[in-house]
Amino acid sequence: MAPVLELRGITKAFPGVLANDHIDLTLEEGEILALLGENGAGKTTLMNILYGLYQPDAGEIFVRGKKVEIHQPNDAIRLGIGMVHQHFMLVPVFTVTENVMLGVESMRYGLFLDRRKAADKVREISKQYKLEVNPDDYIKDLPVGVQQRVEIIKVLYRKADILILDEPTAVLTPQEVEELFKIIRSLKAQGKSIIFITHKLKEVMAIADRITVLRQGRAVGTTTPAEATMEKLAQMMVGREVELVVRKKEAKPGDVVLDVENLHVVDHRGTPTVRGVTFNVRAGEVLGVAGVQGNGQTELVRALTGLMRPEMGRIRINGVDITNASPREILEQGVAHVPEDRQKDGLILKYPVHDNLVLNTYYVPPFAKGLNLQFQKIYEAAAERAYEFDIRTPNIYVPVSTLSGGNQQKTIVAREFSRPIRLLIASQPTRGLDVGSIEYIHQRIVQKRDEGCAVLLVSPELDEILALSDRIAVMYRGQFVAILPAAEATRQQLGLLMAGVTAAEAMAAEEAPAAVEENPAL
Repeated sequence: MAPVLELRGITKAFPGVLANDHIDLTLEEGEILALLGENGAGKTTLMNILYGLYQPDAGEIFVRGKKVEIHQPNDAIRLGIGMVHQHFMLVPVFTVTENVMLGVESMRYGLFLDRRKAADKVREISKQYKLEVNPDDYIKDLPVGVQQRVEIIKVLYRKADILILDEPTAVLTPQEVEELFKIIRSLKAQGKSIIFITHKLKEVMAIADRITVLRQGRAVGTTTPAEATMEKLAQMMVGREVELVVRKKEAKPGDVVLDVENLHVVDHRGTPTVRGVTFNVRAGEVLGVAGVQGNGQTELVRALTGLMRPEMGRIRINGVDITNASPREILEQGVAHVPEDRQKDGLILKYPVHDNLVLNTYYVPPFAKGLNLQFQKIYEAAAERAYEFDIRTPNIYVPVSTLSGGNQQKTIVAREFSRPIRLLIASQPTRGLDVGSIEYIHQRIVQKRDEGCAVLLVSPELDEILALSDRIAVMYRGQFVAILPAAEATRQQLGLLMAGVTAAEAMAAEEAPAAVEENPAL
């Protein structure tokens, strides 16, 4: 019997990049196939070809044994292929039903939208696949996990039986991931075939029937969870052995370095995003801030680094009030900042690597003498930093935009870590990086902690928070709802707090584990 889907020799090149290099892939009926690979490995490009968003330069696509041409998403939909994108494509002010029927509207008398008929169909799909969505709710009022269910209903409404889920857990709490996995298993049980795109090894081991690994645009192997280990998968992803466990000594916290009191921040729309946050970070410890992205973490970091002015509250570094200080004044207090958006806030992409490596120190000796830049000193320091921090670049004179994401991140880390610092503020420091680069960045953060630096780590990745933190603060809707020792924190408890459950309720749930079914992936 022919596979439900088969790709043969799919090749796609962009200027200067071979994104897909003669990739072969098969998907059987009623199977969950995990497509695993680092950022830039070619996973999303391959699926965009399958969904008709890109056209391949070479290769063939077969659906149920028949060769097909997919020139646009409508072709894919007609063939029963649906895609749930990493970034949801929903209209916030529309209801669930209106979002689901958008583009395939049910009409009454050929003139009027038949919302009732569409809503009934949404209820039917929701019940059949245990998706639990109210057709009349507005998208803007739904939590992220329920919004994702709406995206799945959208493809099922269009009668898809091949589902592509692109990084579906990226913005979910552990409990929402657990619910998503139940839904995926329900879809499989009813005959759907699923391609699950991810870079998270634990999730692959928990949900997949088979695993295909991409590296640098090529399919380097296919295995199963029973045959593989996370270490083996990581090695397949990056081409070498990777240390997945962060090894660190017990923290020895010293004096308070960062002291934040009753901080309030309002965004550019006038919306309160940080509401009365109070905390401190001591020398020689990592305070991890956990939370689903969009709960005020970005604005908190921008206020601490001088990129936004707080409405109220106090920020002190080593006892010095820097509440309304400029970014340079804060930097000169011994603060290093690894921003969440490396290209927007961390680098000047058109500048060469050597300039990006001295963006925060170019005006002081030895890189400047009065108003004159000392170029030879800049070049020498840049070459040393590129070597020390393993920045893989043809030379230090090429634009930093030509480097891979991992090497761009290493450029920022090299710049920020190559001067005396007392406080490191790292926001999503491994966002979009492969497991090899993640291993490297984590080692450097632990090294700084052990040298006596205070570290504030902000990340939506619970694995990262649990691996690096000595204390963990959970941020929900602009507030710290709990601060607890990392040694006492569990995924279950943190996930509940991230979803808005109170600390007392989270503790009660921990004490009654039978009430909450655990997912072995989490």
